[in-house]
Amino acid sequence: MLQKLTGHNGSKTTILIRLMVGAVFLSEGIQKFLFPEIRGTGRFIKIGIPAPEFFGPFVGTFEILSGILILLGLFTRLAAIPTLIIMLVAIVSTKTVVLAEQGFWEMMHGSRTDWAMLLGSIFLIIKGSGAWSMDNLLDKK
Repeated sequence: MLQKLTGHNGSKTTILIRLMVGAVFLSEGIQKFLFPEIRGTGRFIKIGIPAPEFFGPFVGTFEILSGILILLGLFTRLAAIPTLIIMLVAIVSTKTVVLAEQGFWEMMHGSRTDWAMLLGSIFLIIKGSGAWSMDNLLDKK
């Protein structure tokens, strides 16, 4: 079971995807606590997420924990699952409104980071953490 969680593709360049995805999620999670009215609970109220007082900090906590694990390359596949779910919810809850109100190209422009994080998360779930990771060290033991 541990092998499935820590398995990786052995690539040395996977760290670039991990740095991108991990840094963005860590930063966004921290901001949900630093600026709750615009990034956390307040934002969740604005976009219609149910129980925003719960889900604002809940999502922020998962973003921080997942971001740290992805940056370390520790249980990367498992850590990328919440980031994938967060991005799917973000795209559906925010970008469909933009599409309906402002059109396709405005939606695409506003969702470029969302798509990068979604695809980066999928990549990490499929390929794992890469050679320069804590997962790789665990595999060697």
